[in-house]
Amino acid sequence: MDWSIQEIARIAGTTSRTLRHYDATGLLPPTRVARNGYRHYDQAALVRLQRIMLLRELGLGLPAIAEVLAHETTAAHALEGHLEWLRMEQDRLARQIASVTRTIGALNEGEGLMAEQMFDGFDHTHYQAEVEQRWGADAYAKGDAWWRSMSAEEKQAWQQRVGELSSDWVAAAEGGADPLGAEAQALAARHVAWLRSIPGTPAASGENIGAYVENLGEMYVADPRFGANYATTEGGTNGAEFVRDALREWARAWAESGQ
Repeated sequence: MDWSIQEIARIAGTTSRTLRHYDATGLLPPTRVARNGYRHYDQAALVRLQRIMLLRELGLGLPAIAEVLAHETTAAHALEGHLEWLRMEQDRLARQIASVTRTIGALNEGEGLMAEQMFDGFDHTHYQAEVEQRWGADAYAKGDAWWRSMSAEEKQAWQQRVGELSSDWVAAAEGGADPLGAEAQALAARHVAWLRSIPGTPAASGENIGAYVENLGEMYVADPRFGANYATTEGGTNGAEFVRDALREWARAWAESGQ
C-alpha cells in the first residue's frame, strides 16, 4: 500500500512543496512515480518522514538530518531514541508547568517563593543529547563546565544579558527596523559577541563562524523553542525572521571583510 503526495502532505501536516524539496535533496525520494507524474510513498517512506520531522523539531537543518539518517541502523532503533527524547521532553514540560503554577499561586496569595521549586524542569542538562548531536560531546562538556563554574550572581547576570538582548531584538523588529540597517547590525554584533562568550560553541572557537551564525538564524525560525525568544506581538515567526535576516547580513559582511 502507498499514498499519494497530496495524501501524505495532509496526513503529516506538511505541504507537497516540502515533500518535493525533500525529494530534490535526496532526503526522501518517493517510492514510485505514477504515470501522471504524482509521487507516491509506502510505509517505509512514512517512517523516514516521521524521523525527518522529529529531527526538524530538534532544530537540525536538512544536511545534518541527512547525515544522521545515513548513520542510523534500523528505523525502529532510531525511533526508540526519538521516543525517549519525547518522553523526557514531556516530563520536563510537565515539571515546568507545575513550577510556574506554584509561582503564580504563591504570588497571588502573597506567599514566599521557594527558590528550589521555582526552577524545577529548567535544568540545562536536559539538552545534553541535542547539543552533542549538533555540535559534539566536547562542545557540551565545555559549555557545561563553564556554566557550573559560575556563581549564582554570575548566572543571573548572564541570563539578564540574554534577556536584554532578546528584548532589544523584539523592540527593533516591532519598530520596523531594517534587518540590514545600522540598528539591526549593531544587535547582530552583540548577538555574535554573546555567542562567542559561550565555551564549546563554534563561535567561541572562531571556526567558520559565518556559517554557524547563519545556521543559527535559520534554526530560530524553524524551532519554536528558540523562536519564542524573539516573538513579537504579531505572533508567528516575524521576530525570528528579523533576527535571521540580520544575522545573515552580519555573516555576509564578516565573510567579505576576510576576518
